[in-house]
Amino acid sequence: MKEDIRTLLNDAVRLLREMIAIPSPSFEEEKVSQHVSDFLTAAGIMHVRLRNNIISVNSGYSPDRKTLMLCAHLDTVLPAEGYSFDPYRPSISGTCPEAASVVAGLGANDDGASAVAMIAAMRYFYSLRLPINLMLVLSVEEERSGSGGMEAVCAALKEGLLYENGLTLRTPDWAIVGEPTGMKAAIAERGLLVLDGTASGESGHAARNEGVNALYTAIDDINRIRNFRFDRISPLMGEVHVNVTQIEAGTAHNVIPDRCSFVVDIRPNGEYTNSSILDMLQEVCLSRLTPRNLHNRSSSTKAGSPLLWCAAELGIETFVSPTASDWIRLDCDAVKMGPGDSSRSHRRDEYVTVGEIEDGIRTYIHFIRHFLKITDYGNTLEQRG
Repeated sequence: MKEDIRTLLNDAVRLLREMIAIPSPSFEEEKVSQHVSDFLTAAGIMHVRLRNNIISVNSGYSPDRKTLMLCAHLDTVLPAEGYSFDPYRPSISGTCPEAASVVAGLGANDDGASAVAMIAAMRYFYSLRLPINLMLVLSVEEERSGSGGMEAVCAALKEGLLYENGLTLRTPDWAIVGEPTGMKAAIAERGLLVLDGTASGESGHAARNEGVNALYTAIDDINRIRNFRFDRISPLMGEVHVNVTQIEAGTAHNVIPDRCSFVVDIRPNGEYTNSSILDMLQEVCLSRLTPRNLHNRSSSTKAGSPLLWCAAELGIETFVSPTASDWIRLDCDAVKMGPGDSSRSHRRDEYVTVGEIEDGIRTYIHFIRHFLKITDYGNTLEQRG
């Protein structure tokens, strides 16, 4: 078993370094998707591609059995400013540890480490006779909430996704969402609601103090939003978090702006629908508030879930995540758990340690094996190694 894990780890580290060298910002994932697809083919893992998403199931998949899905995303954000090395071809320096112990570069931590660790776990179980199905989904467009990523995968599974050998894949029963959590299990995560605010006024010459300044209207509304309080407090997530993160107005120093735009980042707490949050804020604002998406809801693991039992029995620490993920698009029970550290995401000099990747592979395998047992399936699982 140790030799198997070592092989899986070495392959995972190599694959992650190759993925980093392929720029894959959201909506530009075709090349990295093809590369991962080629890796899976060489490893003997059957799979299909839906747009640039990759879907695979274990070799003994049966539509009569329940399914546990492992899912992570292949896309990245654009590189932050100030990298001390090329984010696509890193030489280890700056804030990163020794080269032999890390994989550095854009997407290493978010979400490449989870992706390669889940691929390793799928390889481990792929040809075993499992009493439940194991599904691997590597999605795209996650960082930009695109409709062609996990949203498209879930829609296809709901209708019945045609797979190899005439199989039809359906919506899974449970999921582990791979994100950098230090292999702690997030049992809830905040949703995401982004509002584009637009304040309107009337242009005029600043020297003559003409017009209606849209910037002032926006500032007044921003203050109203800043001071607004949502009464309902979640026992898991606390208060709704609201922050104005961008503002733009004006064409010249001497022209009163007739338009001002701003962006509001809202992290719901599960006590309000996104629509109700929008309505409550619009009621106190003169600016027009337009949601980019009303579907990014808060998520939590179901009470009494076998995923919760498994985490508890294995002594895995649980927590509530402040960040959103593909969990918000799933139609099944889930937890969020993956190697790496969320604080390294979307920042310069991103990296993940080789030890974290190894811990991710081992923990996923251990979790899946124990999950089978606590769902009364484990007695039929073939032993390996």
